[in-house]
Amino acid sequence: MRPAIDLTDLDSFAQGFPHDVFTELRREAPVWWHPPTEHTPDGEGFWVVSRHPDIVAIASDGDTFSSHTGGGREGGGTLIEDLPSGFAAGVLLNMMDDPRHQQIRKVVTPAVTPRALRAMEPELRARTELIVDAAVGAESCDFLLDVAAELPLQAAARLMGVPQDDRHRLFEWANATLDYDGRELGEQDDRATAASAAMFEYGTWLIDQKRATPDDGIISAVVHASFLTDLELQMFFNLLIAAGSETTRNSIAVGMLALIEHPDQWEALRNDRSLMPTAVEEILRWASSTTYNRRTATRDVTVRDQDIAAGDKVTLWWASANRDEEVFPDPFRFDVAREPNRHLAFGHGGHFCLGANLARLEIRLVFEALLDRVRACELAGPVEWTRSNKHTGVRHMPVRFLG
Repeated sequence: MRPAIDLTDLDSFAQGFPHDVFTELRREAPVWWHPPTEHTPDGEGFWVVSRHPDIVAIASDGDTFSSHTGGGREGGGTLIEDLPSGFAAGVLLNMMDDPRHQQIRKVVTPAVTPRALRAMEPELRARTELIVDAAVGAESCDFLLDVAAELPLQAAARLMGVPQDDRHRLFEWANATLDYDGRELGEQDDRATAASAAMFEYGTWLIDQKRATPDDGIISAVVHASFLTDLELQMFFNLLIAAGSETTRNSIAVGMLALIEHPDQWEALRNDRSLMPTAVEEILRWASSTTYNRRTATRDVTVRDQDIAAGDKVTLWWASANRDEEVFPDPFRFDVAREPNRHLAFGHGGHFCLGANLARLEIRLVFEALLDRVRACELAGPVEWTRSNKHTGVRHMPVRFLG
């Protein structure tokens, strides 16, 4: 195996996910100890798990592999770098363990049930048609900004009970905190710091508003759950901004790119709309917008003959699992009719993404609207990717609509 793999060097992810590296890891070292490099936060190595069945097993065992911390470690969380326990780790919903994690999920779940989403669908469809009509009417656009990001932003604002006029501020703050343009892992720059402060101020205002005037939004639901602390409420708001503006927009954008690069698959969808459900799942697998999540071993454990010590960082690379040759026949073929499709784009186990069905709905609505309006799409310039090993994302994607 090559000696120079460094998954903390963000330049390795500046043109999208480095699939060649993970193809090698799956073949040569599916559970691999990543030594610290000059780029590695905390100066500490970590385990890299790249195969689908191992990732499923680890994600299913929250007692052994914690989303919070373990082994006497002071920090933890789901990033490679340790985040402070009691501030981020253990307070953010995605960085909590049960039973607290499940207690909060039960409050949030009613807002994203299939029944709730069916009630929202007509409004979201109308919003989608307005978004796509504007883009197609202009004949070309930045597909990421004008289409892929716009529907998830509007849906997130609707779901949270946030004024629609504020959605682009949320987008800018999320970009500043999640994109590593001009900084490295574990670092903050002035832009990210200012965005975090602005989100905290806005979150304080919004929480106070929902306390005074409850509505049917998801923020109002958690605000009126008496067992949540003020910090947990703030962190939940921050998480929703990221989840509502980041992952689905990237799945839509990368899905559009896949359909442009595979025009036979676009034609297959145009000719047979019954393929849309499988196409949505293939877009999610192909995009794998959340690249990895970390766990911390709470006890000594062995995975594929590798001895993992209590307190070790263990990273689960979902994007690699979604190209696992033992699970997906011809995994580098984009196939809108692929069945079965056991992708892990939404994670697995107790932390399976709460917004999975909303994301599926948004992806479907965007591509249905496009297929109704245009004969084909093509790139009108180079795609600019985000520089991050945590989210495979797009900054800009110029697209031209044909016919």
